[in-house]
Amino acid sequence: MEDFLYPVRSAMMLQPNQFALFFTVALLAITAYFLLGSVPLLILKHDNPVDSRFIRSFYITYFRMAFVAAVGTAASYALASRTGFAVGAAAIATLTLVLRARLIPRMDRLGIQIQGQDAIAIPEFRRIHKSAILINTVQLGAILGSLGSF
Repeated sequence: MEDFLYPVRSAMMLQPNQFALFFTVALLAITAYFLLGSVPLLILKHDNPVDSRFIRSFYITYFRMAFVAAVGTAASYALASRTGFAVGAAAIATLTLVLRARLIPRMDRLGIQIQGQDAIAIPEFRRIHKSAILINTVQLGAILGSLGSF
């Protein structure tokens, strides 16, 4: 009976490199999905509180998901003894935390100013939005570059 179950048990035991690939692809999918979803949001005029709240919640969701995937990626690379990639994934996780801590409060402040009809707040909010898109693009490139090593 044990010989019969051996293929099933061995298939269930993933190797560290397989976990690293899984988490890298998950991080890639999350980053690509939110990048592709954030670009069309530039069509919004950003001139009303609903726009700013939606974009803010969009990025909060992205930061949460990207952080979890980046931590999983870093841990799986560390288990696979791929220190350079583990450090790179940890850098993405750290960058995600830093961006969330810096961008979300600014979006909150600007959303309130937009509600108060502050004309300067709208271009500033758009600038933050464009900066987040640029950073996501760079992250996506880094993740894609790491896939070539498998």
